[in-house]
Amino acid sequence: MAAGYFVLTKSGIQFRFVLKAGNHETILTSELYTSKAGAQNGIASVKTNSNTDARYERKTSKNDKPYFVLKAANGEVIGTSEMYESTSAAEKGILSCMANGHGPVRDET
Repeated sequence: MAAGYFVLTKSGIQFRFVLKAGNHETILTSELYTSKAGAQNGIASVKTNSNTDARYERKTSKNDKPYFVLKAANGEVIGTSEMYESTSAAEKGILSCMANGHGPVRDET
């Protein structure tokens, strides 16, 4: 299986990144950053924190869909997953984030 990677993009005057698995499925999406450096720091934070299970907060959306957020050591949200159909699928998403959270960055800004 191909390795995961980050895609750094610019939307208007703001920046964001997504973490993609080797099959190009999005695993994690960041918030919007006001600077490219901020988004790059967010990617570095994913690389630092993605291997630690305690950094993942498992949540359920208003429409009962499980998802997760990855948090930094200071409690700040780094990124949010998609909504999953089952808790087991969300857990597989966390495992994918752990496995792919150290890949290269494709800068598309």
